[in-house]
Amino acid sequence: MNEYEQMALAELITWKKKVAKKSGRFERMSKKAQTKVNGYIPDRVHKMITDSIKAMIETVLSGSKYMSKEKNVMLLSFQQKEEWVAETVATYRKTAILEGVGTGAAGLLIGLADFPLLLSIKMKLLFEISRLYGFDPNKYEERLFILHIFQMAFSSEEKRLATLKVIEEWDTTDVPEIDWQEFQQEYRDHIDVIKLFQLVPGLGAAVGAYANHQLLEQLGETAVNCYRVRLLKE
Repeated sequence: MNEYEQMALAELITWKKKVAKKSGRFERMSKKAQTKVNGYIPDRVHKMITDSIKAMIETVLSGSKYMSKEKNVMLLSFQQKEEWVAETVATYRKTAILEGVGTGAAGLLIGLADFPLLLSIKMKLLFEISRLYGFDPNKYEERLFILHIFQMAFSSEEKRLATLKVIEEWDTTDVPEIDWQEFQQEYRDHIDVIKLFQLVPGLGAAVGAYANHQLLEQLGETAVNCYRVRLLKE
């Protein structure tokens, strides 16, 4: 390993420790509060999230929407790939922030549109990152890996640990399927309360910008480290 790869490996180890760290008292209390608040979220919000996730999963598995021109990264070093990934994450993060401000400032009905729009931004980012690391999302197994990254980023502590184990043992000749009902519920539980405040008049724009920034930052960090697990192991 060169110096950069050693640094990336050290960051990966730190990230794994963070994932494995047990939730503190505050996090556990927050989870209980979130579960209670979920009961007050309007049914149409729940339906919008459910329909959006279902459509996203179907689109990813068919590979019909997020495909674009292949990236020629064969001659790039690992460090150069990661620099390109960092620039891509920053670009998508800015897009998500602007989208969150716009839909959050527009009120309830337009605010609901943020759910499918943000999902689309997230998935496009993951497909781009896959290409930049030299993988081919045209392949079904790579699209499944992308969905595992998504689940890793937005799920409970227990599910994150289970998903990390799958990623560490990833084998393209024996690709694990995903429990789609669990996938949907984990994402909803993770995101509902955060995004609910985006629908509140007077708070929507600020909350939308902050929430989308944090969610894209979290997704980018997770994706980078999941691909590092595969590449640094090789």
